[in-house]
Amino acid sequence: MRDHNFTTEHNARHLWHPMGHPADSMANPPKIIVGAQDSSITDIDGHTVVDAVGGLWCVNLGYSNNAVKDAISKQLYDLPYYSAFAGSTNPPAIEASYLVREMFADDGMSRVFFTSGGSDSVETCLRLARQYHRLRGEPTRTKYISLKKGYHGTHFGGASVNGNNRFRINYEPLLPGCFHLPSPYTYRNPFNETDPATLAQLIAQSFEDEIAFQGANTIAAFIMEPIQGAGGVIVPDASFMKLMRDICDRHGILMISDEVITGFGRTGDWSGARHWGVKPDMMSMAKGITSGYFPVGAALVSDKVAEVFENDTTGEGAIFHGYTYSAHPVGSAAVVATVNETLRLDTKTNAAARGQQLFEGVQKLAQKYDIIGDVRGGHGLMMGIEMVSDATNKTPMDTATMKKIHQTAYENGAMVRLGMHNILMSPPLVISPAEIDQIVTALDVAFGSV
Repeated sequence: MRDHNFTTEHNARHLWHPMGHPADSMANPPKIIVGAQDSSITDIDGHTVVDAVGGLWCVNLGYSNNAVKDAISKQLYDLPYYSAFAGSTNPPAIEASYLVREMFADDGMSRVFFTSGGSDSVETCLRLARQYHRLRGEPTRTKYISLKKGYHGTHFGGASVNGNNRFRINYEPLLPGCFHLPSPYTYRNPFNETDPATLAQLIAQSFEDEIAFQGANTIAAFIMEPIQGAGGVIVPDASFMKLMRDICDRHGILMISDEVITGFGRTGDWSGARHWGVKPDMMSMAKGITSGYFPVGAALVSDKVAEVFENDTTGEGAIFHGYTYSAHPVGSAAVVATVNETLRLDTKTNAAARGQQLFEGVQKLAQKYDIIGDVRGGHGLMMGIEMVSDATNKTPMDTATMKKIHQTAYENGAMVRLGMHNILMSPPLVISPAEIDQIVTALDVAFGSV
């Protein structure tokens, strides 16, 4: 490894960073993170802070889980790689699929297709949805419905169902046949509706209207996050996902629950769909499946979907889709260890308690600072704070001020994430009460600096 001087001198000179402007990265070099312990990270200058981002919504077990690290290390020596394309497999992949299926059996899931990450998992669900309908004799079902403000990854399929235009505009034209409904976002919505239950009903009516317009026999699937993550941690009314499930059922549309963020305990339940009492037809997963220690994702399917593929006698049920690293033995070993540790530590319970603590702490800050326009959370360890320069007009906070808040919070002990004029937080699910207090204190100082 090169020394400190080399690392700082070459920071952002040769590496283009995701989700940022290359010129900005060169003008304002990224923080160089060199170490981590438990729920904290340390930069190259020795500054240690609580990681309120959890890596990127993913380090559920914190940074010090040796059971997962040891499993990865051992598997590298036993079998570092072999293909899992039809005709060969490996023991960790077999065990990992069993454990994941068991964990989400209560959600109605029965089969697992491993991928390299969340975008891959979404792409897999979208593809399998179309194939499912073809196998059932409805090849006209090719369209997708999703929600504005939703985030479903960066592949062309996921970007096409994304509901945030900054992930779309520079890459258009995208996949045809993708249509969007309003988000269950009480702070800003086209109905000017602040009651979450009423807003849920209005969006459900919009869904029915869109189905009537498009034709139910042209729609393959509806995809949604149980709680919208990157769009600003938008928490729907408890009735919302059930309403959408009912509409899907009545019109023969598959429901895909994007659990890349909400899976494995982040909402205070093992899945976001379970949090709302819904059984989807498919789930896309990643992040918490290995606590971010190894890049793995998964597409899960229900019995209803699995039976159509497995009972096919035409040969059209063959899945000609997959990835070099699908069911990677090292990744699968990481999945086995992570699932076992997740269950042993019962991380969902701590996520619920600490999430409520964080939510209440930020609500108190909102009473103190009028630059906080909206506070969203209270369902596990997902937190969104919408910042405004004018509370009456809900004017989004400018970029320069957002960057100042971010840096001040960092200097005072907490790494948070900016999403436009939102502050997003998703700490490790093993975080302590004292560390939650440190995050709130750092935010207090940051807001007071504006």
